[in-house]
Amino acid sequence: MKKTLVILFVAGVLAACKSTDSNKSDYQYKDVPFTNVHFSDNFWASRIETIRSVTVPFAFHKCEETHRIDNFAVAGKLMEGKFNSPYPFDDSDVYKIMEGAAYLLAVKEDKALDMYMDSLIHLIGAAQEPDGYLYTTRTIGGDSQHPWAGSKRWENERDNSHELYNVGHMYEAAVAHYLATGKRSFLDIAIKSANLLCNTFGPEEEKITVAPGHQEVEIGLVKLYRVTGDKRYLDLSQFFLEARGKYDKYDRNSEDQFRNGSYWQDHKPVIAQDEAVGHAVRATYMYAAMTDIAALKNERHFENAVGKLWDNVVGKKMYITGAIGSTRHGEAFGKNYELPNSTAYCETCASIANCMWNLRMFMLHGDAKYIDVLERSLYNGVLSGISLDGKKFFYPNVLSCDENGSERSEWFDCSCCPSNLARFIPSVPGYVYATSSKGFYVNLYGANHADVVLKNGKHVQVEQQTDYPWNGKIKLILTPETPEDFAVMLRIPGWVNSQPVPSDLYTYTRHDKRAVKITINGKPRDFVMEKGYAVLSGSWKRGDTIELSLPMDVHKVSANDKVAADVNHLAVERGPIVYCAEFADNGGTVLNYVLKPETAFEAAPASMLGGVEILKGTTERIIAENDFKEIKSVTDSILLIPYYARSHRGNGEMAVWLPSDENILKDQLKERARITDKVFIGKESSETAHQLKGENTHTGGPNTWRDASDGGWFSYTLRVDPVQPMELVLTYSSTDGGNREFEIFAEHEKIGEQKLRVETFSAWIDKVYPIPVDLTRGKSHVTVKIQALPGMIAGGVFGCRMQKQKK
Repeated sequence: MKKTLVILFVAGVLAACKSTDSNKSDYQYKDVPFTNVHFSDNFWASRIETIRSVTVPFAFHKCEETHRIDNFAVAGKLMEGKFNSPYPFDDSDVYKIMEGAAYLLAVKEDKALDMYMDSLIHLIGAAQEPDGYLYTTRTIGGDSQHPWAGSKRWENERDNSHELYNVGHMYEAAVAHYLATGKRSFLDIAIKSANLLCNTFGPEEEKITVAPGHQEVEIGLVKLYRVTGDKRYLDLSQFFLEARGKYDKYDRNSEDQFRNGSYWQDHKPVIAQDEAVGHAVRATYMYAAMTDIAALKNERHFENAVGKLWDNVVGKKMYITGAIGSTRHGEAFGKNYELPNSTAYCETCASIANCMWNLRMFMLHGDAKYIDVLERSLYNGVLSGISLDGKKFFYPNVLSCDENGSERSEWFDCSCCPSNLARFIPSVPGYVYATSSKGFYVNLYGANHADVVLKNGKHVQVEQQTDYPWNGKIKLILTPETPEDFAVMLRIPGWVNSQPVPSDLYTYTRHDKRAVKITINGKPRDFVMEKGYAVLSGSWKRGDTIELSLPMDVHKVSANDKVAADVNHLAVERGPIVYCAEFADNGGTVLNYVLKPETAFEAAPASMLGGVEILKGTTERIIAENDFKEIKSVTDSILLIPYYARSHRGNGEMAVWLPSDENILKDQLKERARITDKVFIGKESSETAHQLKGENTHTGGPNTWRDASDGGWFSYTLRVDPVQPMELVLTYSSTDGGNREFEIFAEHEKIGEQKLRVETFSAWIDKVYPIPVDLTRGKSHVTVKIQALPGMIAGGVFGCRMQKQKK
């Protein structure tokens, strides 16, 4: 009852808003609000509850612990102190978590959370300056002001001050809070801030023109426009987008994304961009805002541009998991078809942004292909980013790792991903249904109850019963308030028709098209397909039941031959779920499996990992025996788990793509036979076993890197062959550069020097340093040392191994 009253109240307020936009355009296809959809399944309902009971309280606690919330109190002169968190955009983490909390308040009463939100809003209001400016690091000022802030307002906005980024997230949170509670306290703060922006930025001579350094304010302004009807906010969003590509201080001829502006998508006007480049989250936030402008202002140039950008992403730059942004350097899109697996960046925030953008693309065009991409990113790219208990997070999401493994973290200095997950997952109910003048669309499947309001204002209660994504049987029970003529559009996922993605980037090894079965009230029903939807038109009455059966076959996937990392490799998926092989289920190793197109798998329910469908099969392994003198193939079982559920059982090997050519593995084993010792960088037990020593040395933690700064050094002692000539192999990241110059020693004798520079691709780079034979002859171990030059950095070193030289 509370939720209904809030919605009615807000609807009345919105109707009373005086809009300056008398000829409003909008999306033809409208999402059914998250407040109208309630999951009742074991998949999404439990995850949303985990966000409510675990993740949001935990994230707020971390914001308190890391002084993000104190920053508002200090700025508002409610306590003494300084700006005391790592980055100037830390304000936004608080706003994002508040947005998620607002979504949760809208669907379940929580007095304690409601009161806590009110207390935060009080702090934010106190931190806001009289003219509406809100940016805690500058308001606090003094010696603690973050250097990225610049000496005055907006001075460094184009680069990295994040002033507009912060308030963009604040606008989204304020709108969500207003819609959830009907309270204006947070909304009034947002309006005051937005009015300042309208008075500060614009095409007028006395105003500032700037392309925001991190896109987000454009989305927030659109949401604020929807609530207030103030067209200035919509116009300003478009102005910020159209400010891109005008800055004359970039070197347009440079290939460096930071020098030519492409890192910020500022290298061309937005309507001239046709390739996804630069920071992936910035880019997809921008594409989402461009899609909003295309719809709300009927801007065809924007529509054409986002269409070309979408084709580029889905056709050349998206992982099989729906993740985007392949390179660590700038957290950016790589080149076309540059999709490495072990160095994949795939930031969780980028997958979230991909979902946000694809929902808008659907609302613009009404085509199921956009929901296909959204669903792939949601179930694989997004859910991979959070542990099943809601307490740990991935920032990057690799698709392959060696025995060193990968593990989630509780928090990060830059904690955009945990806070983004806290706000996004509670919003997923708003992605399930949509309406148009024809009727309503079922975009995502999952057991739920929904109140769908048709375009004519009539309500249809929808009950969806299913065990999706594990089972393809879906039942919809309709209860219209009166008998009504409308169409129900059921999305038929592309994978049903042997099309994993709406491009030629990935294909199935077999192209069987299985029949989709639909019945109405138990009787088979013929249907027509329109834009990926089965259209069921007719007159509907209380109790009418639609049953849909989607074939849930196991598919082997191959990548376009232009994706070098995946040549002669296959991946496996079933329904919307991408699978991986993980060490814990497969005898401790998975990187020596051969996966053939004819390899058969059977799906079986399992209680582990929160309840999943596992895939079991039999395939070949390539193994080495007799000290690598004999390399052979053996038949063995293989078990696959959903990719999102990996990394819950310790560290070890994992792979999404497995080789289909056994010669790949045989060649790798021949190379491994040369290795006499290896250090797992950042892993305390391994580094201790190899007698780590050093000065001014640092590590990113287990499974990452080690470096040494300002003339510092670090050393390891490794096992060698006393007879054969040896060589040291150090692994670097192609995305490291700058002042990284150092020397390499073995037994105090210099054996090499290195200067790292940033490459235009993302990969591990192995550098080989031969060791003079007199330094290893007759010895069982030698000590190697990596020494930074004065004022320079040594490393980062991501791998260190000793091996025999090739004969």
